[in-house]
Amino acid sequence: MTAVDDLVAGMIREEGGFQKALRNVLENDLHMTINEFCKSTGISQSTMYKIVEEKREPNLRTARMIIRSVRILSNSFSENFIAVIASHQVLQTLEHDTEVDGQLVRLREYPVSTVEDAIIAAVRAERDGALGVVCAPIVTPTIERIITIPVSPVMPTASISTAVERLKRDL
Repeated sequence: MTAVDDLVAGMIREEGGFQKALRNVLENDLHMTINEFCKSTGISQSTMYKIVEEKREPNLRTARMIIRSVRILSNSFSENFIAVIASHQVLQTLEHDTEVDGQLVRLREYPVSTVEDAIIAAVRAERDGALGVVCAPIVTPTIERIITIPVSPVMPTASISTAVERLKRDL
């Protein structure tokens, strides 16, 4: 069972289970203090102390941020990747690797055909450990409200120009 699995199971198992699992993950899996964890993740120290000391339950957004941070810090996924959510036609032209700051980052395809599929794919990509999501601008605002990883819209200006030129020729 991974550190993330422990956190989720603790949350479901009992009241205060998330906090117990979080203390265990910090000490045994990540070998970090709360301060070190907060510095590396950007999560507020006061929030973390209140959660760990069981003075408050984490809200859903905070729990998701903690789980995502633990996933990243424990390297529970096998590769760094950016999720590309698009139609099958767009994904056929996609390169599968890209270099970011000298580091190879894989692009993982999430083919969709509806807005609803795109939203579901974004949640799945976050669960799979994506570093970020690239998607159509029409779904970007919705996806940004649902997931905690960065979302970048595709701005297809060149393809729009090409499509307009093609239509002008056909008219």
